[in-house]
Amino acid sequence: MSKILFVLTGADHWRLADGTLHPTGFWADEALVPYRALKAAGHEIVVATPGGVVPHVDEASLAPEVNGGQENADEIRRGLEEMTELRTPVKLVEVDLDDYAAVFYPGGHGPMEDLAVDAGSGRLLVAALDSGKPLAVVCHGPAALLAAVRADGANAFAGYRATAFTNEEEGQAGFAERAPWLLQDRLTEAGVDVRAGEPWAPHVVTDRNLITGQNPASAGPVAAELLKKLG
Repeated sequence: MSKILFVLTGADHWRLADGTLHPTGFWADEALVPYRALKAAGHEIVVATPGGVVPHVDEASLAPEVNGGQENADEIRRGLEEMTELRTPVKLVEVDLDDYAAVFYPGGHGPMEDLAVDAGSGRLLVAALDSGKPLAVVCHGPAALLAAVRADGANAFAGYRATAFTNEEEGQAGFAERAPWLLQDRLTEAGVDVRAGEPWAPHVVTDRNLITGQNPASAGPVAAELLKKLG
């Protein structure tokens, strides 16, 4: 089948407004659920990160309280062991988009720290958007869209309908007052038409080749939409 590029944050912390370094990384099930769906359909996965660093899972995403209990949390942790590609990521700047049929960005607060300002990721996103290949992004992953700036200074996703982790959800998670900036606000300022659904409920917005999911619960529906586009 096809090769799918998973772009993950390389950050293991998020600098809050007061300078505190909050431990973070990628959100486990936002990577694992689409990974399993795509692998089950026969696709090959390649992981890329800034600098080719081994991505760090946000330990908060492995807690029983966000996974419906200890049993599910243990299953998610075991599932990450299946993702052997996490141990051998390629450098993001060395990615050749022509080698891939689609691109996927999971979230976690990590992308707020590095991918939001990563020029190499920004160039890849512009190229993916312009190529017409499916581009799927979940939760805080859309922070990466902020770096997708064209030569004239405009954001490549301006005018696109999308969703992302909302201000309301960030508030309910306890970070809205501590964050250096809010994702929904920044995307809106960049010209993205952010469509917010109910907090924590699955919500997917598709506009042309861009597929976005609002929160962790949206990872499965985003993967399903990506599989449809891959045919």
